[in-house]
Amino acid sequence: MEKGLEAGRLTLSVIVITKNEAAHIRACLDSVAFADEVIVLDSGSADDTVALAGQWGARVVQTPDWPGFGPQKNRALELARCDWVLSLDADERVTPELAAEIQALLRHPGHDAYRVARLSELCGRQIRHSGWWPDHVLRLFRRGTARFTEAAVHEKVVTQGSVGTLRHHLLHFPYPDLESLIAKANRYSTDAAAMMYARGKRCGPLGMLGHGIWTFIRIYFLRRGFLDGRQGLVLALFAASGSIFRYAKLMLFEQTRKGGT
Repeated sequence: MEKGLEAGRLTLSVIVITKNEAAHIRACLDSVAFADEVIVLDSGSADDTVALAGQWGARVVQTPDWPGFGPQKNRALELARCDWVLSLDADERVTPELAAEIQALLRHPGHDAYRVARLSELCGRQIRHSGWWPDHVLRLFRRGTARFTEAAVHEKVVTQGSVGTLRHHLLHFPYPDLESLIAKANRYSTDAAAMMYARGKRCGPLGMLGHGIWTFIRIYFLRRGFLDGRQGLVLALFAASGSIFRYAKLMLFEQTRKGGT
């Protein structure tokens, strides 16, 4: 959605990658209505994501394949035309306070990139412990000074420029219910296992169990997940399960490649 440029302000592109995000995309785009352009790069949605983004006024581009999160976000980055870029996931929202801070920053930026905290919600409760808060992520940067890593999952922005921290935070709604948590743990663990195997990492049964137990201890006790109530317990259990899934898939992937039984 192109905006008239305020005198003395640098322009901003917002990039969002999507697949089947009809439940989230409108609220996400509404939260960045102040941007000069909004680009949605879709990788084959079967729901109304593309139609909703187009109706909102975003520039929608579709790709026939899915190369992983890092490569797909770099594709979206290459479509941006403004001075600065803000990368969002469809399940994230820019708060009014953060929007005002970004607009003020674009008049006199002091750094080449900025990290921002995310406040995430799990099944109706904002999670302020368990290692989820403040969860700083680098998302706002001067175009041409940063790119995403090529990782299939857990990609991040890398930059050689100076990095500041914004005062206000993003809202993040990754798991509205347990079904979405289970589905994401399964999907991410498959990609992560493939990445680990490609890097030469290997694992046996004891290692698989050890990683799961340590993940639970780290999140529930060391990161005080018990202060997040029932959601904190569920989060720690599912994180431990996700770790077990990841290393189990790695172990069986190795066995399959070797032709074992």
